[in-house]
Formats: sequence, C-alpha cells, structure tokens
Amino acid sequence: MITKPKYWNKAKIILSKKDKVMKNLINNYKDGSLTTRNDIFFSLCKSIIGQQISVAAANSVFLRFKKKCKNKITPITVNKISYSNLKSCGLSRQKVKGIKDLAKKIINKTFKPNLINKMSDEEAIEYLSNLRQIGRWSAEMILLFTFNRSNIWPLQDIGLLRAVSSNYNKQYLPPKFFLDKLYKKFTPYCSVATWYLWRSIDNEPIQY
Repeated sequence: MITKPKYWNKAKIILSKKDKVMKNLINNYKDGSLTTRNDIFFSLCKSIIGQQISVAAANSVFLRFKKKCKNKITPITVNKISYSNLKSCGLSRQKVKGIKDLAKKIINKTFKPNLINKMSDEEAIEYLSNLRQIGRWSAEMILLFTFNRSNIWPLQDIGLLRAVSSNYNKQYLPPKFFLDKLYKKFTPYCSVATWYLWRSIDNEPIQY
C-alpha cells in the first residue's frame, strides 16, 4: 500500500514560513507528495538495483526483475530464482549477491525490519548498512520511502546536491557549511525539503 506521510501538510506550512525557496517550490509543485511503500524487501531490492546507474536504466532493469519474479517480489520468490536468471535481468554479480543475501536474511530472520521502528535515524542507518550492498545512501532512501522518517537529508545523493546548487545559486558541489545550515533550518522536515528539491530538477517524483 502506498501512502502520504501524516506530517506532510504541516511540514509544508512550516517550511514555507522558514525559507523563500521552499515556499516557491511548494507553490510550484502542488500536485503529489512523497509516498511511502510499506514493503521493505521491495524497496531494498529497488534501491540495490538503482545503485550507480541512471534512473531510466534502473527502471528498465527493475521491470525485468519484476517480470522474472512474476510480479511477486518477495524473499521466498527471489530465493528460488537462480543467480544466472537474476543476472540476466541486467544485474551485476554484486547486486545479485546483495538481493539473494537479503532474501535469505529475511527468511531466516537474521535481519528483522520491525526492529527499525524503535531505532533513531542513525541507529537504523547503521543497522541497514550491515546488509550486503546497502550503504548510507540506500539506508537513507529506505528510511525516507519505507519508514516515513521525516528528517532525512541524504548528502550523498547527487540529485539533492544538484538541486541545492540550482535553487540556491551555489556552486556544485554546494559548500558543506551551507548544506549544514539548510539541515538546521529544515529540521525536523528535511525529508519534505528533499522531495521538493528533487521535484525541481525531475518532473517524475522519485519512489523506492
């Protein structure tokens, strides 16, 4: 099920008051919102597939992966598919290993997604980063799109950095002190600010 975060409307009001750029972006992109999908395995697979390739390429590979799973992207389904079959979707060897390892860890319960609900953002990022092929960026995407966390500011995300440079007339890469300043200004709704900054450079809303 895909849902809009409960904090969304309140966050728009607060961000509009705090920052002129945010106010303009919120007015310009009234349609849509960040949507969350309560399916961590689906989202982690999509995150692994999307690493270090373009959005278009990632979507193409993901559609082939989804078809290979017969539209049922579950740990049990993926665990039954051979390495070579998964690789034929356009996945690298490392990505196949990451997805297969994730499926096994969920099946044997050595990875317990429900524990994340009780963790702080940093604790959750550390826990997720113990998974194969999952680093900080992927963990932040999961917190944003699966766990509805309101204050994710993914500084390893190229799209966010490009959007900050463009909207605030800063060089690329934006200075760290300026990114830290925005983080403090947008807290506790950095996730919402991130989404609007993404929208400013890409008409298609990002989703994992």
